[in-house]
Amino acid sequence: MPTGKAVFAQIMDLVPDYELEKCVDKYKGDYKTKKFTCRDQFMVMSYAQFTKSSSLRVVEATLTAFSSKLYHSGLKLMHKSPLAEMNENKSWLIYKDFAQVLIKRANDLYKDDYFRIGLKEMVYAFDSSTIKLCLSLCPWAKFHHNKGAFKMHTLMNLRGSIPTFIWLTEGKVNDMNGLDVIPVEPGAYYLLDKGYVNFYRLYNYFQKRNAFYVTRAKDNMKYEVIQKHEVDQQTGIISDLTIRLSGPIVSKDYLDEMRLVIYEDYTEGKNTVYRFLTNEFELPALTIAELYRERWQIGLFFSNG
Repeated sequence: MPTGKAVFAQIMDLVPDYELEKCVDKYKGDYKTKKFTCRDQFMVMSYAQFTKSSSLRVVEATLTAFSSKLYHSGLKLMHKSPLAEMNENKSWLIYKDFAQVLIKRANDLYKDDYFRIGLKEMVYAFDSSTIKLCLSLCPWAKFHHNKGAFKMHTLMNLRGSIPTFIWLTEGKVNDMNGLDVIPVEPGAYYLLDKGYVNFYRLYNYFQKRNAFYVTRAKDNMKYEVIQKHEVDQQTGIISDLTIRLSGPIVSKDYLDEMRLVIYEDYTEGKNTVYRFLTNEFELPALTIAELYRERWQIGLFFSNG
C-alpha cells in the first residue's frame, strides 16, 4: 500500500507558504477567520483547476468522495457555500500579488533556456482571447448583440510559455487598449498581431522605451522607401526595406524610420506573403520572419486553457 505523499501534495510543496502568508497579511485576508484560511481557499481552488472542475458543486462532490485522502493531499473538505463566500469576499489582490511572486520564480527558472531563434533577450507575445459568459449572471461583461463575454489580454514570456501579465476586461474593449497597460522592458522583443498596429502606441510605448516590436503591416499602409537592403530570395525573403510612413496622420504619430520585411511562406504548399514591421534593424531579415512565427505559442496557450 503506497505511503508517500499524494501527487497534488508534492506539487503544492513547491508553493512558497511564506510568500503566500505575506500577501494574506498585507490585505488582512485571515482577519476574524474561524475555520478556513486563505491558504485553505488557495489549495482547494488550485485543486479545482488541476481537476478542471466545472463548478463549486463539482468541487464539493469530489472532495467529499475522496474525504479519506484529503489529509495526505494537504486539503480540507470545504462545502460549496463557505467556498463561494470566501471567493466573493476575500480580496482578489492577495492572489494577484502572489501570482506575481510565482511568475517571477518561473521566469527565473526559464531565463537561460534555449530559444529556437537564438536570442538572449526576453521575447514576449501579446494577444487576447474572448471568453463567453451569461450576461444575466455577469451584467458587467457586455459584448454585443445582447451577449456577454470578457477578454483576457495576455502577455506571454515565450521561454517556458509563462503568462507574465493578464488584463481582464469586458468583451467590447478594443484589443489595442491592451498596449496601454502592458509592462514594457527595454531591450525585450514584443510580438504583436496586426490588430495591434497603432503607430502612436508603437512609437511611444516601444520605440521611445528602447524595446523592439515585430508585427504585421496592414494592406493600406502608406510609406516611402528610404533604403533597399540586399536579400537572399532563396530563403523566402522577397525584400528588406527601410521605410518612413507617409500618411498625413501616421507620419506624425511615428517620427522615426521603420523596417519592412516582406516574406513568402512556402510551407504546406501555400505561397502566402507576409509583410512584417519592426524597429529592429540589426537582426537578419529571415530571423525577423522566424521570430514572428513564434507567436503560435500564445495561440496554443489559449486553445489549451
